[in-house]
Amino acid sequence: MEDSSPSNISPYYVGVFSSEVLVGIVILQRVEMYMDDVFRKTSNQFFKRCGKFFLKKIVKGNALIVGNLMHTGQHGLFYDSDSISQDEFLQQVSKSIKILSQQIKETTRKKIRIVAFKDYFEKDPIHRNLAFFKTERLYKAQVQPNMIFDIKHTWQSPADYVSAFNKKYRRRYKTARKKCQDLTRQELSLEDIKNSSDQLYRLYENVSDNAGINSFKLHQQHFLHMKLQLGGAFKVFGYFLEKQLVGFYTLILNGRDLETYFLGYDQKLQHQYQMYLNMLFDMAFFGIEHQFERVIYARTAMEIKSSIGAEPFPMHIYVKHTNSVIANTVLKLIVKYGNPIREWEERHPFRV
Repeated sequence: MEDSSPSNISPYYVGVFSSEVLVGIVILQRVEMYMDDVFRKTSNQFFKRCGKFFLKKIVKGNALIVGNLMHTGQHGLFYDSDSISQDEFLQQVSKSIKILSQQIKETTRKKIRIVAFKDYFEKDPIHRNLAFFKTERLYKAQVQPNMIFDIKHTWQSPADYVSAFNKKYRRRYKTARKKCQDLTRQELSLEDIKNSSDQLYRLYENVSDNAGINSFKLHQQHFLHMKLQLGGAFKVFGYFLEKQLVGFYTLILNGRDLETYFLGYDQKLQHQYQMYLNMLFDMAFFGIEHQFERVIYARTAMEIKSSIGAEPFPMHIYVKHTNSVIANTVLKLIVKYGNPIREWEERHPFRV
């Protein structure tokens, strides 16, 4: 993360010890809010009128995130429950946040304005410590769900998965595959990633900039550093049209979970070849072929992800402003409009 973090994100690491034995770890990220990174091609009228003003007045300064802002899910906390209770562990997390906030203020002259713990499923045990979050003045907010695709044990091959579709979605699958038959797909080696680094980044930017609101932009060499550090546990698959790279997606192999990561494609070709939908299918195929238990599709584009069989799992964050009650009231509006719980229709592609 240090080698490939966005320019506005700095990672920190905390160890929690009991009698000199490491019993817990915490990943924190200091996030500097830059207007050009946060606001891109947004069509949200609230942000057009008020967003920049609120960020300038309320979020100006730095945020401290418990977790990894670049990856959906709880990727910031771990402790040995046989050696330390969750309450004791969280108390140490709180101490580390206070110490780190002071160090950042002294060394950079930047004040930590926002503190957030991200992302927790509804059944995560962290929700049992409501007294801790109340004392720390952190309020609970629901964010967009994590879309998860459970792989049935009866699916021994992608063909088994496709055959489980009802007629409507099997027809949709065949149409998507037919549209992309002029594209070739292949896994990129480390050398391929080095040689295609600029094009990968341009394709990533095409998708990232279209998001409208974002809190960071990846490091130019992010995918190369991920491959260097994770090796075979990090996969990059490219889509080629007449030997020209026009799209890609990335995967992280995490135990029995297959986690989808960043992707990119040429916007002008996306609709014609249905690249995004075909990427979702290819991710599912990889998970089935390599006997993963589930594919973590993360948040965003919930409806199309549900159309290939992923289901929504609600997630929550805990967040606060370090200043005043007024600031926290405005912060709730920013969380609401910056990451709204959108109305969408869940699809059910499988035969009943």
